[in-house]
Amino acid sequence: MKQILKQCSPYELSQGNFGLEREALRVNRNGEIAHTDHPSVFGDKLSHPYITTDFAESQVELITPTFSTPAKAHEFLTALYDIVALELGDELLWPQSMPAIVDETKITVATYGPDGESARLYREHLAKRYGVKKQLISGIHFNFSFADELLRKWYQFSDHSLTYSDFCNQVYLKLVRQYLRYRWLLVYIFGATSTVHESYCLECEKESHSVSLRNSKCGYQNDEPLYANYDSVTEYVASVEQFISDEKIISSKEFYNQIRLKAKDANDPLASLLTDGIQYVEMRTIDINPFEKAGVAKVDLEFLQFFSLFLLTQPDNMITDWQEEAQHNYEMTARLGRIEDLELLRDGNHVYLQAWGIELLDEMQQLNKELALPFQEVLRHVKQRFEIPEQTYAGRIAKLVDEYGYVDAHLLLAKTYVQQAKNQAYRLQGFEHLELSTQILLRDAIKYGVQVEVLDETDNFIALSKNGRTEYIQQATKTSLDSYSSVLVMENKVVTKKILQRANIPVPYGQVFQNISQAQSAYEQFGKDGFVVKPKSTNFGLGISIFTQGGSLADYTKALEIAFAHDHDVIVENFIVGKEYRFLIINREVVGVLHRVPANVIGDGERTIRELVAIKNLDPLRGVGYKTPLEKIKLDESARLFLAQHQLNFDSIPEKDSVIYLRENSNISTGGDSVDYTSFIHPSYFEIAQRAAEAVDVNICGVDMMIEDIQNFHNSSMYAIIELNFNPAIHIHCFPYKGENRQVGEKILQALGFLS
Repeated sequence: MKQILKQCSPYELSQGNFGLEREALRVNRNGEIAHTDHPSVFGDKLSHPYITTDFAESQVELITPTFSTPAKAHEFLTALYDIVALELGDELLWPQSMPAIVDETKITVATYGPDGESARLYREHLAKRYGVKKQLISGIHFNFSFADELLRKWYQFSDHSLTYSDFCNQVYLKLVRQYLRYRWLLVYIFGATSTVHESYCLECEKESHSVSLRNSKCGYQNDEPLYANYDSVTEYVASVEQFISDEKIISSKEFYNQIRLKAKDANDPLASLLTDGIQYVEMRTIDINPFEKAGVAKVDLEFLQFFSLFLLTQPDNMITDWQEEAQHNYEMTARLGRIEDLELLRDGNHVYLQAWGIELLDEMQQLNKELALPFQEVLRHVKQRFEIPEQTYAGRIAKLVDEYGYVDAHLLLAKTYVQQAKNQAYRLQGFEHLELSTQILLRDAIKYGVQVEVLDETDNFIALSKNGRTEYIQQATKTSLDSYSSVLVMENKVVTKKILQRANIPVPYGQVFQNISQAQSAYEQFGKDGFVVKPKSTNFGLGISIFTQGGSLADYTKALEIAFAHDHDVIVENFIVGKEYRFLIINREVVGVLHRVPANVIGDGERTIRELVAIKNLDPLRGVGYKTPLEKIKLDESARLFLAQHQLNFDSIPEKDSVIYLRENSNISTGGDSVDYTSFIHPSYFEIAQRAAEAVDVNICGVDMMIEDIQNFHNSSMYAIIELNFNPAIHIHCFPYKGENRQVGEKILQALGFLS
């Protein structure tokens, strides 16, 4: 097989299909397993594609989609952790495979409603046969298949007496045989259950040399070792059917082997294996890594990716009782793997665990070199755990438990991870390259069980699917709810104003100009009083200059030059007295109101405006490209022009505690601060914003309104709508600089019909 692998490029060999499942117990702040039901916010756990339960109501199961790299699966699993952790209130996700403080009399078996009655009955069977405590053991499942293109290339160099389907079956059966032989290696590498709480089992708690109690007889195993036949799919199916006939298990899913053959039809897997072949394998040896928020390290997943290739190069075992030997090594490593000079069996001969492990890692490094694959650092990282046993997860968690105690050590880690999730609540792991508004919509879709797909990362184009229906969405708010003509109306500020005027909604008086000289002729009309210069068809505050007290002809001309750099047509209009507020409309309803404070700094009497801006831009909530709640302040020509109106420049030193604004327009995109005012605006202004949306026949938009008095009933002289936005940023309402999260992503999902 090695020669066949050498016929493939490193890129081809790195391709595959990767998915992860992680189980995790919910616990209270004392480390006791939660007695509450699965959080209702996640909806129907029977149909949710990402967040469900395993054995108990308190045992969350996180499931990723399939990805082309393990790194992407790891990112999605981390995102799922963050989403769940932030919805648990005072509860935490236990960062360990072995249970927290357990009172089995209070554990509730997971229920799934009438459609999931068989799932509940199966769990009741498991509780009676193996005990509730063992069912609470959690782990990581690594779902893997080789890319079809890679398998087809291997098939070209193989024995063509086999059909392609039979060839694929033989590849996976070879992988499984070798996995079972070498699974002791994975127990050592991934083992992180060297200790357990006394409430689980006093006898198990006294084990002092274990690497993985989860993989030992203290863990989750069948009543006795079951050795299936992996020579062919037919023989495998026959052997599992014999286990069922002998009443050793009641179905194939109760066959708790360390690696499973997965079929196309999960409802009848044995029959499906015979007709459709092996679709992928599920590796189940992996303990939850307490030192990783996701429960597994990316480097370990990449090791498994390479390990799968390595196993195909290994010769089949020469002894007839190889499964018994493999079982012996597996159990010895799990129970006694931290004993120095522990001996295992290799083809009937004794060999030291550490020496054999290093030998295998050296073989892998050589194979990695021969295939020109990028796993050298991954293999070096894993090899260190054999060279320095204290660096194993089992050794590290044992040391931490010795220092803090079993419960407190794990609570310390759990609290750290939930705080990390809170600190990055606005960011969706693995989707950071998307605009923040798109990340928010994706996060809420995942939370509520809507399937997500990124179609074009550059354009923030996504697909959301549920119950057989798919919506295509760009930048979170461009949806099928609005027509193309409505978008064009809002994009054209001139047309927008005319439509609003016809609806008897006040707007600023203004004119449109096609060139600078034409606009200069109107200086006397606009320039003496407050005025605004802006491109006809832009968004995000681009090219806008505002002069609240009027300006010189030179200032007026410079503002025109800035605006014409963004559009062929420019609007000059009167400045409206008052403060600007953004009303966010979803499905013709106001769901949030913001006052956007223009970009500003506070003087300290020592630093220049330029230096103060640099310091304020260090805030981690400020970024570039709408991927953070706030944008960095830009010292551009518009800012220079605005400061000049106040006899300031970038090198001026403001007095201590003085607030220096850097522009009049308050767009978050130009460094402004967002302050939620939803609860403080008089309801009459809500009606005005809704009327504006109705006038242009739009369901999702931002209504920018200048208001002089927000607390009293409006009259026509107290407000004016200055703009409608066809692509309003929702993140400013979800993560305002000050104020309440208005949960806009959820409201968009409701408007689209994904939520009731």
